[in-house]
Amino acid sequence: MDKIKRRSNCPISVALEIFGDKWTLLVIRDIIFKNKNYYGEFLQSEERIATNILASRLMLLEETSIVTKQVDLNNKTKYVYKLTEKGLDLLPILIDIILWSDTYDPNTAADKEFVQQIKNDREKLIENILEDHKKIG
Repeated sequence: MDKIKRRSNCPISVALEIFGDKWTLLVIRDIIFKNKNYYGEFLQSEERIATNILASRLMLLEETSIVTKQVDLNNKTKYVYKLTEKGLDLLPILIDIILWSDTYDPNTAADKEFVQQIKNDREKLIENILEDHKKIG
């Protein structure tokens, strides 16, 4: 995080320096919830991120140790992006954003079954998602 120029040491400001734009959290969302790990997969998201912005956000996430970038063992011409423990620690925040959006925006595309799982046992759901990512990782 030292590579990012900080406006202040306020914890909210520090976090916003990393994921305070539209795209960064969407990349993290795609890795956590949609199991996307390749550059081309991120480009296929419905929000249609531009290639230069995607490259910039992936670089930022790598520099801040939220994702790792590794050569794909099955295809040496591709890179695999995976969340680090630091990145996976954002899962509860994303879960809360989903709940907030579902509560206050009647047009949100939040999956109702997923929202119900959160409401029924948030901690167990988080644990299961983290286990799945650690198996893959």
